[in-house]
Amino acid sequence: MTEATTALSGDRELRDALFDGRCGDPHALLGAHPATLGGRDGIVVRAHHPAASGMDLVLGQNGREPMQRVDERGLFAAFVDGASFPLRYEIAVKIDGQSDAWTTADPYRFPPLLGDLDLHLHGEGRHYRVFERLGAHPREVDGVAGTSFAVWAPNASRVSVVGDFNQWDGRRHPMRQMGASGIWELFVPGVGRGTVYKFEMRLPSGDLRLKTDPLAMRMEMRPATGSVVWGLEDYQWGDAEWLERRAGRDARRSPMSIYEVHLGSWMRDGEGNWLGYREIADRLVQHCQHHGFTHVELMPVAEHAFDPSWGYQTTGYYAPTSRFGDPDDLRYFVDQLHQADIGVLLDWVPAHFPRDDYSLRQFDGTALYEHADPRQGEHRDWGTLIFNYGRNEVRSFLISNAIYWLDEFHFDGLRVDAVASMIYLDYSRDDGDWVPNEYGGRENLQAISFLQELNTVVYRDVPGAVTIAEESTAWAGVTLPTYLGGLGFGFKWNMGWMHDTLEYFSKEPVHRSYHQNNLTFNMLYAYTENFVLPLSHDEVVHLKGSLWGKMPGDDWQKAANLRLLLAYQMGSCGKKLLFMGGEYGQTREWNHDYSLDWHEAAAPLHSGVQQLVKDLGYLYRTTDALWAWDVDPEGFQWIDCNDNAHSVLSFIRRGPSGYLVFAFNFTPVAREGYRIGLPEGRRYVERVNTDADVYGGGNVGNGGELWSEPTPWHGLGFSAAVTLPPLGALILQPG
Repeated sequence: MTEATTALSGDRELRDALFDGRCGDPHALLGAHPATLGGRDGIVVRAHHPAASGMDLVLGQNGREPMQRVDERGLFAAFVDGASFPLRYEIAVKIDGQSDAWTTADPYRFPPLLGDLDLHLHGEGRHYRVFERLGAHPREVDGVAGTSFAVWAPNASRVSVVGDFNQWDGRRHPMRQMGASGIWELFVPGVGRGTVYKFEMRLPSGDLRLKTDPLAMRMEMRPATGSVVWGLEDYQWGDAEWLERRAGRDARRSPMSIYEVHLGSWMRDGEGNWLGYREIADRLVQHCQHHGFTHVELMPVAEHAFDPSWGYQTTGYYAPTSRFGDPDDLRYFVDQLHQADIGVLLDWVPAHFPRDDYSLRQFDGTALYEHADPRQGEHRDWGTLIFNYGRNEVRSFLISNAIYWLDEFHFDGLRVDAVASMIYLDYSRDDGDWVPNEYGGRENLQAISFLQELNTVVYRDVPGAVTIAEESTAWAGVTLPTYLGGLGFGFKWNMGWMHDTLEYFSKEPVHRSYHQNNLTFNMLYAYTENFVLPLSHDEVVHLKGSLWGKMPGDDWQKAANLRLLLAYQMGSCGKKLLFMGGEYGQTREWNHDYSLDWHEAAAPLHSGVQQLVKDLGYLYRTTDALWAWDVDPEGFQWIDCNDNAHSVLSFIRRGPSGYLVFAFNFTPVAREGYRIGLPEGRRYVERVNTDADVYGGGNVGNGGELWSEPTPWHGLGFSAAVTLPPLGALILQPG
């Protein structure tokens, strides 16, 4: 082999590795390299295209020269005598059968765009904004527009970025592996926003596999599975005032009445088609303002392939689902709600991911994001895989994802799904089907550490944001700060309250006297955590029936019971959550394939429920007794919790500005002359009577007001003989 051929073609071993798909550094062969040819110093440029019949090196003002084929497998080279770095050039590619050559900047002329600090932090598990570095980012490098791609796949022998721009040919754009980090990167000129792409990997087995980008910021609409180049936001936000107020707010002592929404079935157009993020935003603002909700909680909006999963089987953790628009449309949605003084929470799913072969499962041919041992890595009940929380890079991926939604989309908090399944190694497993921790226990120490780190980072880096745990066990310290050994969440869903309460309300009133502890037990642990009281989607699916359908009796009694339930939730200690449809008493069980039955809201009994929700919402927003001391024992006082014989409960809610008195009659029998203790001798106004005719009730009550007497009762110095309406609640306020 001559000196010229060797200088032009490069190292034979490197060429073989490149063409065999086992080269971790294609830049070592391709691109511009210093060379000496015929005693002359210069630069040799090598380029590869498997279908090229010829190539020219284009040097701008300095002209164009043919490149020599130096390997029959599609490698071309040219020597530029006397050239020095940096060398700016393009490659013109000729293909037989095509009349014109096409010209592009050479991807292999550009240096790495990832720094050592990024690689170090990612490997340590402490890169909390990895979305700024990995994934696909449109940018300009050395005056050339294109997209930088980066992906973590440490066990692949080759990774290429593929798409329409290279005819999905993995030989065209092999990526460079960044040392021992396991990250591969490449800048591809000419590729811009909206381009569909995937990563083609040669696995340890030698097989090729196409994978979507774990950090793709947009994905195609299912059933297509391609990633879409998008990049970070350039949306012009208008919610600066909201964010400033949020940063100074103590969420525990602020109103939080949450409306839980599934975007695909909240409201559809007349043809049954989905509405977009922007269309929903404008309608949802009006709906929430009308009913007094302070927050919306979205069921997962990260991309998912399977509609009936409702988003809980996530395939694109960084990509808002394309079902309702692009990422900027989702930003508009959040922005509009913020400008209307409504917070937006997001349901987030770090507990498991689906087995779709194009996504995270066996990402580089090995158990990369999941555990290899099925006793640790599989959720038997759900058919999904469990993240390996002990792997540093997985922690970077997940914590960065939380920060991404909060920072890039301005969400005000995350409701973290299925926390119980994360913190227990034996969750829903038989004996012998789980691996104890290093101390022989059932606690998942890696997941616990992950959750503590997640909450520490969120509360440190995103002012005013909150995290809410869906956790259904008696785990102590879910909302205890991490520095005291807790998990560090801001709030915990009170699943026990929801289950006990709905079980009580489902019983015929004649039997309720035997189950009053279902309602009172909650106050024995109400201050052990910071609670949200949910009436969530989980309770109105899978043949459980709607809230309306759970209530016993005829339609009048169902409506009265539902009004009673909503008033009881409002009076109880904790933040509130109501799933869509509950605000007007939808009769049909929720079905994700259809819009809510909005026509029902106009029916008299249902419009009455809706009017009550509106009035309760206004009372909640304007009365600090209902939220300011939710987490303080001084905010609640029983008047009487022992009258199970009459199925009556009464209590006081207190706040900095005053108090409210609640009295509940859980039977269809009016209680006339029923005496309850009161704290003062004065006039009390009926702020709400759930039996009022405006709500569809029988208007049994106290004429809108009553006066207390100096007759001690229930341990209080004053009392009043009141009329408690059937299946009704009274909310009294000093006035």
